[in-house]
Amino acid sequence: MSTAAMPFPPFLGLLGIEPLRAAFEFAGMHLMDRSSLPAGDGHPVVFFPGLATDQRAIAPLRNCCERLGYSVHDWELGLNTGPQGHIGDWLAGLADHVQAVSDAHGRRASLVGWSLGGVYAREIAKLVPDAVRQVVTLGTPFGGTGNNSNVGWLYGALNVQPSASDITLSVRLSTTPDVPTTSVYSRSDGVVSWEACMLRAGRRAENIEVDGSHLGLPWNPKVISVVADRLAQPEGAWSRWKG
Repeated sequence: MSTAAMPFPPFLGLLGIEPLRAAFEFAGMHLMDRSSLPAGDGHPVVFFPGLATDQRAIAPLRNCCERLGYSVHDWELGLNTGPQGHIGDWLAGLADHVQAVSDAHGRRASLVGWSLGGVYAREIAKLVPDAVRQVVTLGTPFGGTGNNSNVGWLYGALNVQPSASDITLSVRLSTTPDVPTTSVYSRSDGVVSWEACMLRAGRRAENIEVDGSHLGLPWNPKVISVVADRLAQPEGAWSRWKG
């Protein structure tokens, strides 16, 4: 995606009703029928929270995956305030954690990242592809810049790193990992531009649209169904979403 074609941030009205929509999605999660969700095969899954959130925010999705039979793991860095210190060294530390999880299980780990956490998941997969089974991102604007978000100011306030508008970094972030990769997005996302969440579909890359808010993605019933289906794909025999 060229810098000349960068999408605009979502309509501010969508941002204003994000909490209400997320609350309805939370209620919907408790009412959904989970009997048809595919059982897990026990492989490890590492979860990465969104900006200014921690493991508690993504817990509904993580707990569901644990009940399905996966070995779930937190990213173990608490509140996500953005990369700390040199970004290369920081990402290498996250990759070391994923490698350790994979080694401990003797199996590749799937990575699930929400919003900024999805950026981490994608970059980790590029660093240690032999330890990563697949990547699933939820509302992750890897194809844009902080200017495509309604909360870019928050990232700037929390992060000492250079702006993502740097062309070299933007190209790096938009490059799809060489493992099966799924981008889940919502056209009614009130926080990030859905266009910035679109990857180039390929043999092992896909975009899946859901209807929902940005804040409610970790407990959106459709997202839970999508993630459960993606995680259940046999290793080495991944196929595109048919839902």
